[in-house]
Amino acid sequence: MTTAPDATTYRLIDGKQTAEAIKEEIATEVTERKAAGHKTPHLAAILVGHDGGSETYVRNKVLACERVGFESTLLRYEDTITEAELLAKVAELNEDPAIDGFIVQLPLPRHIDTNKVIEAVRPEKDVDGFHPMNIGRMVAGLPALLPATPSGIVELLRRYELPTDGKHCVVIGRSNIVGTPVSILLAKNLEPGNCTVTLCHSRTQNLAEITRAADILVAALGRPEFVTADMVKPGAVVIDVGTTRVEDATKKSGWALKGDVNFAEVAPLTSYITPVPGGVGPMTIAMLLLNTLRAAKGEVYPSKNS
Repeated sequence: MTTAPDATTYRLIDGKQTAEAIKEEIATEVTERKAAGHKTPHLAAILVGHDGGSETYVRNKVLACERVGFESTLLRYEDTITEAELLAKVAELNEDPAIDGFIVQLPLPRHIDTNKVIEAVRPEKDVDGFHPMNIGRMVAGLPALLPATPSGIVELLRRYELPTDGKHCVVIGRSNIVGTPVSILLAKNLEPGNCTVTLCHSRTQNLAEITRAADILVAALGRPEFVTADMVKPGAVVIDVGTTRVEDATKKSGWALKGDVNFAEVAPLTSYITPVPGGVGPMTIAMLLLNTLRAAKGEVYPSKNS
C-alpha cells in the first residue's frame, strides 16, 4: 500500500531561483553578442487598460529586460482604444526593424477580438508564442517560438531533473495559452517529454479519479485552490499554474495571490511542488526573454539582424 510522504519530505520547485539562473545565462550571451557587434535585443509590450495583474506582469517584464541587458519599450493605451487602432499599432511594430519581438498583454477589452490581434503579430516577432504558425510548428516538431508558460514548465522539469519518460501526466485546463500546448510538449518524443498525457477540462467526468493517477499533475484552470488532497497521488509532482487575486484583509494590498492548488493540503502529499507565487510565474518571464533572444538571433525565422 502506498503511503503519503512525510510532510517534511516534499521539495519546492523554485521558479524564481531557476528564472534568475536563466536570466543570468541570457545576460552573459547578450554581453557577448554586443561585444561581437550585434544589436541589443529589443522587446516591446502593448498594455491596454489598467488591469492590476497585467500592470504587475508588464512591469516585471520591463525590469527583467533591464536585468539581462535588453532594450524595452512599453506602449500604454486606455481600454477605449478601438480594435482598428490596436491592429494599426501591431502592424507598425511588425515593420519596425528595431523591435525583435513584442507582446500584446492579455486580457484585452471585450470589444477587441483577441484572436484577430494574436494573428496580426508576425510569427517571427511573436515572443509570446501564441501565433497559429508557432503553435503549428510546435505540434509538427519544427523549431518554433514556444508559448512562454508551457515551455517554462518543461524547463522546470528539465532543470530539476524530474523523470518524465513514460510517466502519466494529467493537465487540468485546455486553454490555448497553457493547458493544450503543455500537453503537446510533454507528449513529444523529447527530453523532458515522452509522457502519457491526459488533458482534462470542465466536461471531464470523474476528474478526481483521473488526477489521482497522475505522476505529474499540471493545474492550469484558473480556479483558486481547486485541487485538494483527495485529487493527488502520493509522491506526485504538482505544477501549479494558477495566479488568481483573492481578497485578503490581512494583506496591506487587500488581496493575496492564490494558485489552483490548495497548497497547505496538497504539498505534504507530493514529492515536488511549485509554490504560488514564486513557481511558474517567474519562469514565464524568463522564457519570454529567451524567445526574444532567439528572435533577435533569427534561430527560428531567418533575420537580417541576427
